[in-house]
Amino acid sequence: MGWDISYHPISEKQINEWYFDVLENQDLLEKLASENNIEDFYKEKYADTIKVGLETKEDAVFDTRHGYYVAVVQGFFQKYFYTRGAALSFSENSSLQKYFKNWRDIIPNDKLTTNVNNRIVNNYCSGVYIPENKVIELLNDYNSDPEIKKELDHLFSHNRINEFLKALNFAKDSNLGLLEATEVVEPNPIDLNDSACYSNLFNCDVGGALLYKQAAMEQFAEIEKRKNLPEGEIASKAKYEVTHIAPVKKKEKVGLWKKLFAK
Repeated sequence: MGWDISYHPISEKQINEWYFDVLENQDLLEKLASENNIEDFYKEKYADTIKVGLETKEDAVFDTRHGYYVAVVQGFFQKYFYTRGAALSFSENSSLQKYFKNWRDIIPNDKLTTNVNNRIVNNYCSGVYIPENKVIELLNDYNSDPEIKKELDHLFSHNRINEFLKALNFAKDSNLGLLEATEVVEPNPIDLNDSACYSNLFNCDVGGALLYKQAAMEQFAEIEKRKNLPEGEIASKAKYEVTHIAPVKKKEKVGLWKKLFAK
């Protein structure tokens, strides 16, 4: 099972205004969409996400319901970032915990379900949240604390650290926090134009997906060389399938990155 991780720059105020306030009053959605120039197609997806959110039961896993939907909703408003298989939630180093903020300290407790993990526990799930002040602290510590740098470089190996730092710097420059999530976007490394997304794919920075594609092609080439296969043999016959069960209605797929990649 793979992990398609994304990082979503969003403030605590936006978490409440864009998602939890809209759960309470759906009429706010039209106003928010208009003020933020959200196109009709994405406004409809936004509305569908809210409808699914309203179906959340009190005993549901918060991170795979409301937490995940917050990440999806963020992508309708502004840029977010992708890293294949690399997440802060996967760290076993306790030194990173000081940068994270729990949901109970972000939203009113009556909006929490009874099961909250504050990290990735499954596919289609939110992960850790780094508040604005801790985004700045984490960036500073990466440049000055050898232990933090070593841990982040380990988590985001194979050049993925550049994508994570890009997300952190965007959040810092925009005075925002950063929410981790999984399977908001699911790039197809064989054909990025055939990727799946539950938010706005155009708002996803392309760097992480290109890195994923490069790594996949290098792996294919290595296997071809080892087995004396013609160049491109594996990629030409490979099939990519999204096998997870998505909780969000209205899946967006096919061609939305076509203009971005100029293919």
